[in-house]
Amino acid sequence: MSDPSFDPVSFLERAVRTPSHESVDEMRDLVVETLDRHGVDSEVVAGGCVLAEKRSPAPDAGPHLVANTHLDTVTPHVPFERGVAGEDERLGSASNGGAPDQVIRGRGACDAKGPLAALLSGFLSAAPERGRLTLALTPDEETLSLGAAALTGRLLGTEDRLDGDLFLVGEPTGLDACTAAKGRFQGTVELSGTAAHAAEFAGANAVAAAEGALEAVRTFDADADEHPQLGPPKLTPTVIEGGEATNQVPADCEITVDRRSVPPETAEGFRSALAAAVRARVPEDVGVDVALTDRESPFFEAFSTPPDHELVDAVAGAARAAADSTGLATDRGGSVRPFGAATEASYFAPAPTVVFGPGDLADDAGAVAHSEREYVRVREVDAAAETVERAIAGLLGGPNRRADGGDASR
Repeated sequence: MSDPSFDPVSFLERAVRTPSHESVDEMRDLVVETLDRHGVDSEVVAGGCVLAEKRSPAPDAGPHLVANTHLDTVTPHVPFERGVAGEDERLGSASNGGAPDQVIRGRGACDAKGPLAALLSGFLSAAPERGRLTLALTPDEETLSLGAAALTGRLLGTEDRLDGDLFLVGEPTGLDACTAAKGRFQGTVELSGTAAHAAEFAGANAVAAAEGALEAVRTFDADADEHPQLGPPKLTPTVIEGGEATNQVPADCEITVDRRSVPPETAEGFRSALAAAVRARVPEDVGVDVALTDRESPFFEAFSTPPDHELVDAVAGAARAAADSTGLATDRGGSVRPFGAATEASYFAPAPTVVFGPGDLADDAGAVAHSEREYVRVREVDAAAETVERAIAGLLGGPNRRADGGDASR
């Protein structure tokens, strides 16, 4: 077993003090140095991803579990602070022996340096008896995810360097095991007509044709089946532009749409289906072109893992045990539900994938992740670290300090 002296909370304090909203270089150095200090070799690959591996004596006798999260954060940077939880940061039903909850505030506290601290803790404490364990950290999840796309062979000229059987992805889930997430595509519907003087009965009006196109958007999912975990898909027109002069029949109109998909819809499947739907509702003398917005990496498609999969059971069960041992509220953590945002977990599907971590995307007071009030509760970081350690031991075997009587308190 690696040196058990790794403290996820102390690491998180250092990590939040390390800006990574413009460059992840310092943050990557911190992780590499931490791994090295604990006797783990790592390598930087695929445009800035960090990879480290632990092989069991029987690597083919068990699954290849990949623990993944990202090093980057959104702008602007929010300074580190640690203190007593404010009224809007407390869990009303928490039990902590009368002591007030401590929170860590600052950019990345929950998205995703808190989850990173938990994954690092579990990885460093692991000593797999079967299969193997890989830590895979990506540099640009908040922007284009080029690192993850290259790491998984989704960019031209790259190959899958992970080949994982199971994936545990660190994001703020309130210690729940999240088994699915909607995909997110962006596209444009371009309508092309023929310009003419507005006084004449001539030309082909592209702006007028938008009425039919918007009807196609509005009714696109009329017959769609609800996904058992994610519910129905959603298609939203967000921007419309067209016309050049107030006295001219407009030749062009463009509608931007936002798509939140559910399995098994793919980006190309959505594009072609929307093109057919718009074409059927627009006059024949108006051209129709539906295109996905250009980006260097693939869009995040929806993913879904069966809620009864062994990976889900391992993470959810470990989270419930960890919440109990760290004195969190009895209803905090361990639920099985979808995740509320698109993530790089999309790139790992269809392999079984669970999104998990301390902290919340939002709470009763509003946004948490990506906001100026970003925070995470200290006990949740401990509970998340314990969860990852328990889950890894359950899936790959090996000692579990927490279950075997080690210090699980902070």
